[in-house]
Amino acid sequence: MIGRLRGRILAKQPPSLLLDVNGVGYEIEAPMSTFYVLPAGNEEVVLHTHLSVREDAHVLYGFAREADRTLFRALLKVSGVGGKMALGVLSGMTAEEFNQAVQAGDIAALTRLPGVGKKTAERLVVEMRDKLDKLGIGMSSQPGAVVAAETAPTGADQDAVSALIALGYKPPEASRMVSKVFEDGMDTEEIIRAALKGSVK
Repeated sequence: MIGRLRGRILAKQPPSLLLDVNGVGYEIEAPMSTFYVLPAGNEEVVLHTHLSVREDAHVLYGFAREADRTLFRALLKVSGVGGKMALGVLSGMTAEEFNQAVQAGDIAALTRLPGVGKKTAERLVVEMRDKLDKLGIGMSSQPGAVVAAETAPTGADQDAVSALIALGYKPPEASRMVSKVFEDGMDTEEIIRAALKGSVK
């Protein structure tokens, strides 16, 4: 089991990143909550990881905070929730916000997350309410501020749309979310953050 990796980021294309660990490149799927706190430059980062072994693939997931990995693992135990949906949950809400929504039974907030329908939201509330207290989720601090790039890459809005589609949003919905928040000068991660924040209001 790979539980933790320390290395330098070679490429970022949300929700995927490539991490160089002593010359070995690890392809990692990560929620947007992790992308928001990654350094802009070639600095060393530490990611808490979860390895998912399926018949057709081995998928490595990475998280900036241990609380996010803990929540991810708890979500995978809920019937009908897979890795993609769990990443979508952690991209649309912090662990603390998810805890608040579950404890309050806020089905409306949960159904605004990608891939989460009413039945799944109800199942999340029922199955996660007691687990979250036992796991201590909701007690830790919010992630740090985003390190913004000095100049926005070309096509940042299109990259943001692609990332939202990869997280489970339908293409027209992803385009609409991005067009609502996009302003000149924003980088991809800023656009995604603003779009996801707007979708859960």
